[in-house]
Amino acid sequence: MTDGARKRSNTSGSSKDAAGEKESGGGEVALKKEIGLVSACGIIVGNIIGSGIFVSPKGVMENASSVGVALIVWIVTGVITAIGALCYAELGVTIPKSGGDYAYVKDIFGGLAGFLRLWIAVLVIYPTNQAVIALTFSNYVLQPLFPTCFPPESGLRLLAAVCLLLLTWVNCSSVRWATRVQDVFTAGKLLALALIIVMGLVQICKGEYYWLEPANAFEPFQDYDVGLIALSFLQGSFAYGGWNFLNYVTEELVDPYVYGNLLRFSYLENLPRAIFISIPLVTFVYVFANIAYVTAMSPQELLASNAVAVTFGEKLLGVMSLFFAGAREGHLPRLLAMIHVKRCTPIPALLFTCLSTLLMLCTSDMYTLINYVGFINYLFYGVTVAGQIVLRIRQPDLHRPIRISLIWPVIYLLFWAFLLIFSLYSEPLVCGIGLAIMLTGVPVYFLGVYWDNKPQCFDAFVDKMTYFGQKFCVVIERFMRENRFDCAATPCGLG
Repeated sequence: MTDGARKRSNTSGSSKDAAGEKESGGGEVALKKEIGLVSACGIIVGNIIGSGIFVSPKGVMENASSVGVALIVWIVTGVITAIGALCYAELGVTIPKSGGDYAYVKDIFGGLAGFLRLWIAVLVIYPTNQAVIALTFSNYVLQPLFPTCFPPESGLRLLAAVCLLLLTWVNCSSVRWATRVQDVFTAGKLLALALIIVMGLVQICKGEYYWLEPANAFEPFQDYDVGLIALSFLQGSFAYGGWNFLNYVTEELVDPYVYGNLLRFSYLENLPRAIFISIPLVTFVYVFANIAYVTAMSPQELLASNAVAVTFGEKLLGVMSLFFAGAREGHLPRLLAMIHVKRCTPIPALLFTCLSTLLMLCTSDMYTLINYVGFINYLFYGVTVAGQIVLRIRQPDLHRPIRISLIWPVIYLLFWAFLLIFSLYSEPLVCGIGLAIMLTGVPVYFLGVYWDNKPQCFDAFVDKMTYFGQKFCVVIERFMRENRFDCAATPCGLG
């Protein structure tokens, strides 16, 4: 949500609120369409470029088995990400609802499928992402203090937990401070990447490109294995995570579509245009960052580091929109969509996420967590893209402001099938646990959502718990109607 939308909602009696009510035409404050092309590109780039690029290179290299294959993985993952984003662009303007793939899966395949997407996102994807980001931050903070060995696991997890608690407190306390913290982390990431790429170019100019020469780049340090290569794509996909975030705020796009041919650039809509600009830019940055890494260290040195950018620096420098969409459809408890009466921050959702992320910190190592979330993410990406084909068959005459060739979703689904099959083969336990957690949502859906005639005592218990949560967190239910609500806060994070 943009700052303008936040400011309009802070006080119910302000002139800004009155203007907002006039704009919506019925006493409601609607999602104002004020995200233009530049902002859309900023959302995509800002949500993709995160801590992933500082942790995934090791996982990609370890499973790719050579520098050359690792670089190919980064490029192919960028191309597949762009194809997936184009498929989502068509869905985004055909089903113009905020909520992204949750909204599309629910509308195309029904409430159960949509609920499972939401269930797995709330229980697995978002907490696991945050856990990996927190552990990455801890690694980069502690690695310089342990130059000859890895930092102790207990120290890493303790520092990660402290960071999560601190950020949760900041997010609960103030939208302004949350935004400032997010800006600081974003600037730090971009500056670090710019420095890495520049120093890599300097290394190449000095002739330090041994591992980039074809004869050396494709020299394997272990036997190639198709299952491991599939896992390298999962590791790389973690760094590209966030490419679909623009679809979560489709209702806010300025002129998300106009009539015209997708191939004629003068008529390109903001949604695909932002994709064409942003994802190639991110792919360029990621590929050149990894090229820079191997100009300063061998694959073995890279694999021996849990903080690749720190090792690189030492070598060269000498030293919550988904919650609200789900609650709006009745698929999540109302409490998770409530906001603080004064601060306008989603405290219950933030506390729930913090608790589930802290639990994730106790489960496994960082790279296993990446495989875990990557498999589940790609599972639903494929289901969503398959929904695009189903919708074409089921409703061929449905108005589609953006209509891409079906060859693109077919290519995406072929890659998707390869990735899931061989990932399941290589990591059956990790992937199986993810599937099992997803399936636990089936009875929850039928008991909590599908079952209309619940006993009065059950409804009374839920109401009492909701009321207790409201009093404990000092929150109220935001004024909501279909596709409309009056206040939002974007949580900040390390990513």
